[in-house]
Amino acid sequence: MDFDFSDDQVSLRDAVARWVEKGFSFERRHGIAKAGGKTRDVYGELAELGLTGLAVPEEHGGMGFGAVEAMVVMEELGRGLVNAPLAAGALMTPALLQAAPAALQAAWLPKVAAAEALVVPAFVERGARYRLDAVTTTATQAGSGWTLSGQKSVVAAADEADAFIVSARGPQGIALFLVEKGAAGVTVSGYPTQDGGRAGEVKLANAPAALVTTDGLATLEYATDVGIAALCAEAVGAMDKLVAVTVEYMNTRKQFGVTLATFQALRHRIADVKMQLELGRSMSYYATLKLGEAPAARRRALSQAKVQLGNSMRFVGQQCIQLHGGIGVTDEYIASHYFKRLTMLELSLGDTQYHLGEVSTRMQDTAGVFA
Repeated sequence: MDFDFSDDQVSLRDAVARWVEKGFSFERRHGIAKAGGKTRDVYGELAELGLTGLAVPEEHGGMGFGAVEAMVVMEELGRGLVNAPLAAGALMTPALLQAAPAALQAAWLPKVAAAEALVVPAFVERGARYRLDAVTTTATQAGSGWTLSGQKSVVAAADEADAFIVSARGPQGIALFLVEKGAAGVTVSGYPTQDGGRAGEVKLANAPAALVTTDGLATLEYATDVGIAALCAEAVGAMDKLVAVTVEYMNTRKQFGVTLATFQALRHRIADVKMQLELGRSMSYYATLKLGEAPAARRRALSQAKVQLGNSMRFVGQQCIQLHGGIGVTDEYIASHYFKRLTMLELSLGDTQYHLGEVSTRMQDTAGVFA
């Protein structure tokens, strides 16, 4: 199997890396986080690079790229610690809207591609424990339309979004609906997240909605897997940069008159860190390449990847902070921000324990041996 990136993919990666280097310094990122984490302006800059149309079909004004290009982009954004909701708004949302009627796609996908509208998924509910089928939000048919009632939690950039794709339980089971933020009965309350991003609660009280698909669970599972693959790639980029920052610190910080890098025990620890990073990188590739598989194989593969990335993120983050000492946890130093982002990624779209359970459930026929 050829794991070399194509010339177009390398060019895309380099373009994102240049933007991060020139336009998204740590100082800018830190300032955004301290101001509450709103990143709609940053999202607009990503749109100028064409990244918000990455997964949107060309007939709707997008670039029509695939999963590998998304992985390349997310890895660079993770390396730059970019806290804009690209995975939610530009990768998961097109995956959800691909099941929508043609008219709804034509109305919203061009806006998504141009970042004229930020549309984000809203499917997490209190008490669901990451289960996508634990839906208490209700959908009621009202004439030729629908109304929704319920509440969604931890919605990415909720108070900056223009619309939401909401899972709700209707007469035929779980379906997906598009709800505009300005519609009657919609209440949004936003808040900063621990890693410098932004999320919010969305309350719906007989809010008017447009039906996306009645096959809501299967579509949501696929979009969630797209999101998991994106988060895995972002985590690889973040870990890669954190390791580089740590190695640089060890090569300059002196203890007992010599640099930290001269201590054999610490060199062994950074070797273990590097091993976990590469394990995470390989499973990130695995997750991306498995997105085109049949649902059962895809779901299992993405859970396997999230388990490994969860373990890698926790190990790399903790070890790198310990190798820094006290400075590693200060808000003014970049390493602490990578650690917080890795912690949030480990908890997003199902934590390690949840996905370990999913892997176990889906591998009963093979007695735990990967097939």
